[in-house]
Amino acid sequence: MSKIFEALHKAQNPMAEALPPIADVPIRAAAEVEPTPAAAEAIPRATAPDADPPAAALRTAKLRPGKKAPVLPFEHWHAAEQYRLFRTRILQHPQKPRMIVVSSAGPGDGKSITAINLAGVLALKGDTQVVLIDGDFRRSSISDLLGLPDGPGLADVLEGSCNLSDALIQTEEYPNLCVIPAGTSKLNPVELLDSARWPAVCAELRGLFQYLILDSPPVAAVADYDLLSAPSDGVVVVVRPDHSDRAMCLKVLDGIPRNKYLGVVLNCVPNWFLGKADTYSGYYYSPGSGKS
Repeated sequence: MSKIFEALHKAQNPMAEALPPIADVPIRAAAEVEPTPAAAEAIPRATAPDADPPAAALRTAKLRPGKKAPVLPFEHWHAAEQYRLFRTRILQHPQKPRMIVVSSAGPGDGKSITAINLAGVLALKGDTQVVLIDGDFRRSSISDLLGLPDGPGLADVLEGSCNLSDALIQTEEYPNLCVIPAGTSKLNPVELLDSARWPAVCAELRGLFQYLILDSPPVAAVADYDLLSAPSDGVVVVVRPDHSDRAMCLKVLDGIPRNKYLGVVLNCVPNWFLGKADTYSGYYYSPGSGKS
C-alpha cells in the first residue's frame, strides 16, 4: 500500500521527481464458470499538493464474494488452470499489453467474472501490481460480486468529486490487487468519458500499476465502450456458448481493430473429455495428482 500511495503523492506534487517507468494470442482460453446476470484538464485533488497524505488514505477491504459467485479464490481446478493459461498468453504476448478491456457482444456472457479472475490471477504473479476497474457505469457488478463498497469510484473521479487515491481499494487477500468501483454520477457516462480526464486517469494509473484490467459495457450496447477502449492496449471478447448471439459476436469481432484484438475467452464451457481425471490433462491438473 505504501508504494502505491507514495507514487500517488509524487504524481500529485508537481515538484516531485518523475515516476520511474514500469516495464512494459489470439487468446482462446476456456473457463467453466457461471456468469452473473444481471491530458489538458487536471485530475482534481482533494489535498494540497505539498501536503503529506496519511498512510491510511488508501482504503483496504476484505473480499466478500457471494458463495455462488465463481470468482476468487480459484477452487475449480480446471477453471484455475485455464485462467493461468490466459495469464501466460497475456504475459507472453509480443505487444506486451498493459491496459486490457474485457467486453462481450451482449449481457450475461460473463465479462465481469472474466475481468475479475484475470485481474486476480495476474496479481498472483510475484510483485505484479494490478488494478481492476469497473467501467460499466450503467450496469456495474464488480463491487457486488466482490463484496466491496460501491464508491467512491471511477465516475466520481471523472466528475471531479474525489481524487484517484480516494477511489482505489486495496484488497487484503491479494495485496497486489486494487479495485476501482464504478462509483456514481449524475452525468451521462458518455459525458464523463468524452473528456480529457479519462485519458489523464489512464496515464496516471499506468504509472502506478503494471496491468489495468477494465470491465466495460458490451461492445455493441452503448457508446461507452468506444470511449473506454480508446486509450487501451487490447480488447478481449467473452463469448458464452449457447447464449451469445452468433451474428452479433461475428460483427463485434470484425469491428475491433486488428492491433487491439487479443482474442476470445469461451466462458461457461460444458465439461469435455479432456477434463476427465483419467486423461492426459487430468493426470497433470486434477486434485490429488501431486502435480502443479
